[in-house]
Parts: sequence; structure tokens; C-alpha cells
Amino acid sequence: MKNERMRHQFKTEVMSGNIVKMMVAPDALAAKICQSCGAEAVFSAGYATSASTLAMPDRGISDFGMALERCREIVNAVDIPVFADADTGYGDLANVKRTVESYEAIGAAGIFIEDQVWPKRCGHMDGKKVEPTEVLVAKLRAAKAARKHDDFLIMSRTDARAVYGLDEAISRSKQYHEAGADLIFIEAPQSSEELETIHKAFPNTPMMANMIEDGKTPLTKPEELQKLGFNIVVYPNAMTYTQTYAEEQLIKTLQRDGTTKAYKDHMITFPHFNEFVGLDKVNARDAKYAPEKMTKYMTNA
Repeated sequence: MKNERMRHQFKTEVMSGNIVKMMVAPDALAAKICQSCGAEAVFSAGYATSASTLAMPDRGISDFGMALERCREIVNAVDIPVFADADTGYGDLANVKRTVESYEAIGAAGIFIEDQVWPKRCGHMDGKKVEPTEVLVAKLRAAKAARKHDDFLIMSRTDARAVYGLDEAISRSKQYHEAGADLIFIEAPQSSEELETIHKAFPNTPMMANMIEDGKTPLTKPEELQKLGFNIVVYPNAMTYTQTYAEEQLIKTLQRDGTTKAYKDHMITFPHFNEFVGLDKVNARDAKYAPEKMTKYMTNA
């Protein structure tokens, strides 16, 4: 089964001692682009989902159903593991159980659950609040009990660094790990020294680092993060920001020139795009199985 294979592949990569690099894919097309460029895995996350689906900020506006459906679309589009942002688990312990079962059922390789107070916000935004430690401890225990496969990884995320400082974030994460978290994520450390402190606190625990352009954590190369003991590095906003910039430039070009001709060097071609999304395969399937045989396929303009 694809789902079982992807979960096992992701766990093996994370536990190998190497560092797994993941782009957050705003949608299925972006995920397919990641795969075509050799990505080991992709991430389905709330910031990108809220932006691409609602054109709204990551402030707890996108809900469980929207996040799950976007992750399902991404999983179906690629043959590499997909890890998912499950926010706070979307409610009480019964909802956490449902969240784990649902993401496992659609083929996600794992999820993280965080300790923010709902409505949560992007980890590099100000004004966050966190629940008492025991709230996420209980959710992690429930999540671990709910999963059907040990290869489905559960990550704890704490946003306590911004609220109470790094020592509290580390203390919480130790308790989250004891409660059953396979992976640790301390959001928004503010210096290389803090990254080093986190590594010293968790010398043998797989951890994730979050690289956000203009965020609170210094942008650090994967090989440097690997030396600090991090097993995953995620780039949550890069594709969303790049898409937004490119589309802004395209519209400005069109408004200025009345045509997109001057922007064509920044576009994929019509035949290349059709090939990329599998038009030839769809046409071949129709030719083989359709009652009325197709006589001509349009693959070029």
C-alpha cells in the first residue's frame, strides 16, 4: 500500500541521522513540483492552506475539514511522504482522536499538535498564548493511543518560547516527549545559540527546525542544522511567497503592456505544463477504454 510505504519511508529517513528537507506545499500542484525537483517529502501546513484557500492569515481561520482536505489532495498528487500540521488537534481529546485517525486514513506520514490557545496563529507572529503543559500532554497520550501504525509519527510543537522563554519551551518539550511525542518541535528560537541549547537538551531525540523568511529564527543551512542535531528542516512560506510575488509581477506586466508576452520567459510552456500534469496519460487512458475512440489529441497550442 502506498500509504504504508510512505509512512515507513518517512520514518526511516527521519531516524537515519540525516536531515530531511521539506517545503510546505500550498496545494497539490506545488507538491508535484516539489517531487519533480527531487524533494524527499513535503509538508501540508496551516499558513499556506489559509492563504491559498481563503486568502486569509494563519489566525485559526481555516478549520479541520479544510486542512484535512488540502492534505488529502496533496497526498493523492505525489509519491513522496506528506507530513501535516494538525494545529491544536482541533478540540478536546475526542477531537484529537478523530484528527489522528483521519490524517492516518488519508495517508499522511504523521502530524504535529501544538500547545497554543485556539484560535492559534503563525508561530512567528506576536501575541500568542499557550495552554498549560498538561493540556498537550493529555492530547499527545490520546494521539498515541489513537494511531494504528507505529510508523505514523506524532510531533509535539510548543510556542512557549515566545511567551515564557526558551527554558520553559524545553521543559514542556521534555514532558511532551515523555507523553509519547516521537518528534520535538520548539517553535521560533531566536538565535543560533538557542538552536544549540535545544540540541544539548535533546541529544538523542529527533527534532524539527522551521526556516521562515523574515521570521524570528535565523535562516540556517541544512548541514549546519544537522550538526546541531536537527532531523527535519521545513520551509513553510517560501512557495507561498514566491507564488504571490510571481503572480503580482505577471498582473503588473499585463496591466502595463496589455499582453503577457514580456513575461513569457518566467512561465512554463503550454506543452510542458500539459505533460507535467499528465495530459498524455489521461488521453492514453481515454484512447484505450473510451467507447468512442479519440482521433486527435491536442497537446500543443
